[in-house]
Amino acid sequence: MNLAAVLLCLLVCFTAVTSDRVYVHPFNLFSFNKSTCEELESQVQEGKKTFVPISIESNSTPAYEDDLNDKDKLEAPSLNSWGRQKLKYMKNFVYVLGVRFYRMLQKAQQGQNVLLSPTSLYGSLVSFYLGASNKTAADLQRLLGFVPPSGDPDCTSRVDGHKVLSSLRTIENLVKSGDKDLLFSKMLCLFSAPGIPLYQLFMEDLLPSADALYSRAVDFRNPREAAKQINAFVEAKSEGQSKCLLTDIDPSADLLFAVDVHLAVNFKQASQPKEPQEFWVDSNTKVLVPMLSVTGTFKYKTDASGTFSVVEVPISKTVLLVLLQPINGSDLEHVESQLPLESSAWLQELSPREIKLTLPKLTIEGSYDLQELLANMELPALLGKGADLSKISDGNLTVGKVINKAFFKLTGDGTDQPEEPAAETEDVVFLDVTLNKPFLLAVFEEKSRTMLFLGRVTNPLH
Repeated sequence: MNLAAVLLCLLVCFTAVTSDRVYVHPFNLFSFNKSTCEELESQVQEGKKTFVPISIESNSTPAYEDDLNDKDKLEAPSLNSWGRQKLKYMKNFVYVLGVRFYRMLQKAQQGQNVLLSPTSLYGSLVSFYLGASNKTAADLQRLLGFVPPSGDPDCTSRVDGHKVLSSLRTIENLVKSGDKDLLFSKMLCLFSAPGIPLYQLFMEDLLPSADALYSRAVDFRNPREAAKQINAFVEAKSEGQSKCLLTDIDPSADLLFAVDVHLAVNFKQASQPKEPQEFWVDSNTKVLVPMLSVTGTFKYKTDASGTFSVVEVPISKTVLLVLLQPINGSDLEHVESQLPLESSAWLQELSPREIKLTLPKLTIEGSYDLQELLANMELPALLGKGADLSKISDGNLTVGKVINKAFFKLTGDGTDQPEEPAAETEDVVFLDVTLNKPFLLAVFEEKSRTMLFLGRVTNPLH
């Protein structure tokens, strides 16, 4: 082989090895390309097929629902190099938007427990993006964090919502991957006014976004009866997990959207002390709550000003729990006001420490109307009466509530633990970390480090 051929061979090999390191703009990982732009034109006629949801009072299961909830069709993409790059950027988009929503709730619900699911809220907006056109689609794309690197007017300047939902579903499947001590479920429901046709393609597009997808017709003109019917339906379909989804309904609405996400973890390494322990709701109020105790090597830090500490604990094979508590006399309200949550710096630079951790057993939930959150962000028109949702239905839809309900439960295996860690020796000193006053929590999927839940615990008994 001559020298030129050898050099050519080496160049090809080097290119193959380093090709995965080529920078790709995050927008291009999720956008349409030229070939898919052409395919979109051929899907126009297919997208016009409609169906009318059956009444919520019907006991039958519609044929379209059997197809939609066929679990064999829920195939998550593999985590190849492209998939990993997508998740790297997706976690940042989810985090930024989730924190923005949390800031709204932090102000509106001072002194109360708060729990939201950034992945669920983000997925809800992506769902409406798939049903939107023109300015509404552009505004939703911008809110989701996708800004095209160039101003090309064709469809390559648009994000492919299917790719985004697929990445979100990959994260959720990673959470559920073979861990028997964890239960994760997500249910999506669309309730429409009687006789309103919905595009079949839109419903099929939502398939990757939940474990179960239901669509029913409800007469919103009687708000009290409609709320009663919807609550009963959701409770039955969730097998009693979700109760009291709604308290009121806008009678002028044509569409109501609801997502219910549950995560329950049995933290096997944690034990439960025999006696409840004190938890200070505020400086004057204490309650007795069941606690969990666990000893091990966990990541930990205190901030430079000494006002809060952060500990990261793997509570299952696929889920991390991050706990932030005020220290040295500071309170949570002060920490929240000073903490730049918009930056993920508070989650970084943690170091391994030998820790004895004591925290409350947790059962916390939150239910929020995305419409209200958008209004608080001065975006009331985004899904308002003027929104172009012409890919959901051919009529002018009025979207009512967009409910996102989140539930997180943490328990231990119920056994008692010795007063002092068995592993403690003269050479090992365990840091005692006890969460006995209001604190922040965040739950992450372990591989991608995507934030699944973000919340505040002011009283574990509520």
